[in-house]
Amino acid sequence: MSAIASRSLSKTFVVKEKAAGLGGSLRALWKPRTSEVHAVRDVDLCVEEGERVAFIGPNGAGKSTTIKMLVGILHPTSGEATVLGRVPWQERAQLAYQIGAVFGQKSQLWYHLPPQDTFDLLARIYELERVTYRKRLSWLVDLFGIGPYMTTPVRKLSLGERMRCEIAASLLHAPRILFLDEPTIGLDVVVKQQIRDLVLRLNEQEKVTIFLTSHDAGDVEKLCRRAMVIHHGQVIYDGKVSTLKRNHIQSKTVSLKLGEPFEGLDVQGVTVVKAAGTGVKLEVDTSSVQIDEVVSRLVARYAVLDMTVEDPPMEQVIAHIYQSAGSDEG
Repeated sequence: MSAIASRSLSKTFVVKEKAAGLGGSLRALWKPRTSEVHAVRDVDLCVEEGERVAFIGPNGAGKSTTIKMLVGILHPTSGEATVLGRVPWQERAQLAYQIGAVFGQKSQLWYHLPPQDTFDLLARIYELERVTYRKRLSWLVDLFGIGPYMTTPVRKLSLGERMRCEIAASLLHAPRILFLDEPTIGLDVVVKQQIRDLVLRLNEQEKVTIFLTSHDAGDVEKLCRRAMVIHHGQVIYDGKVSTLKRNHIQSKTVSLKLGEPFEGLDVQGVTVVKAAGTGVKLEVDTSSVQIDEVVSRLVARYAVLDMTVEDPPMEQVIAHIYQSAGSDEG
């Protein structure tokens, strides 16, 4: 059984159109004009238990609407879906015991109370036995390193400290699926990496299925092996993150430390981005020339002391996908 599955899942909203002028506004009271907004269109999903999947797309692409249907908050206009074998919008109460959710911009912790109080309340809501709850909480406190914050009011915690408590709270009832919506938004680089490491450990130790939405390319690269890209309510890519990068990368960056001053490299498809003495950065158009040919030419001409070959950042890859989808529509 798949952890998450959907077929032709769609959601259309009926929106009232704002009439222009006073006369139009009066007519709109009696005969309002409406239009349809297709937020999600024929989305097919199949996520196996234990997978780490990134569900990515620009603002307004349909990510949040899809997740709201998968957790049972919204009913679809058409199509079907199951989460852990249950229809979310029909069995939402039962499903709540098996899934967890973390929203980067919405807290489930009581703002003026310490995390300990929220954990105690959630244990009652999820009907956890006292012994089971204490054992689970102790493990989570150690795993996330939140012992020092348990009795501190949430309002006094830093964003990074709060997010660790947020994730721990969502895992208190040992869910089989964890929905993460922008879990690292607003965090600094160090704390982001800490959060990612914790989520990876959780996936490895408890085989929790991770369904992530994020605008942070680092989250996608570090946390997920598979990515699904949604654009204008439709899935336009579903595959490995590594394949996503390979298929949509048209260039690589070559950084060099030479034993002599750089005097240029006359190879089609190679652009000098930066050159200062013996330090050089080149951009290679891989559709024009193979990277191994460029490396061979460099080694043959210069004394190369150090070299790194890097892909462009994930942000650039995702932007390329969006642009491709937009040009196809045009």
